[in-house]
Amino acid sequence: MARKAQDDTAANGETIVIKKYANRRLYNTASSSYITLEDLARMVRENVDFAVFDAKSGEDITHSILTQIIMDEEANGEQMLPVSFLRQLIGMYGNSMQAMMPSYLEASMENFRDNQAKIREAWEKGIQSNPIAALHETNMAMMRAAAETFMPGSKTKSPTPEAPATGGSSAELAALREQMAAMQKKLDDLGK
Repeated sequence: MARKAQDDTAANGETIVIKKYANRRLYNTASSSYITLEDLARMVRENVDFAVFDAKSGEDITHSILTQIIMDEEANGEQMLPVSFLRQLIGMYGNSMQAMMPSYLEASMENFRDNQAKIREAWEKGIQSNPIAALHETNMAMMRAAAETFMPGSKTKSPTPEAPATGGSSAELAALREQMAAMQKKLDDLGK
């Protein structure tokens, strides 16, 4: 029965409200039942939209609950986040680029998910360098575009390597290359 309520609420495009009580119990208001972090992880995998609120204060604690789920997944299963990535991520806190990291990481993950089927297919065909190179090139373009947004000014163009086709038009690709070049110059200047 709890499953039906979740599906109905998610199907209507509404966000399911989860309340967290002081005893650490999570209460799903859509299904009127207590749930676990594992249930929330399953809901994420099934693209069920939810928000978690502290039952006493009403504070939105969705971010900390999702972070806790990631920590539990990393501790109990196969580790997906490499130590070097975690170190770099921690190093970004307090960095001048910290403000742009959430949107960059979100865009990178969306790009990865959009291209996941293409990457899997290419791996199966044995073309191991092209999908990752294309993904890396696209991620670098997004990083440079984000830096341009936060540090407008320089329009200096520098040559960039040819990127494999990613499904966009050549005009879009050219625009991304221009943004990448400008962003790379700014990043190079910041590193000096």
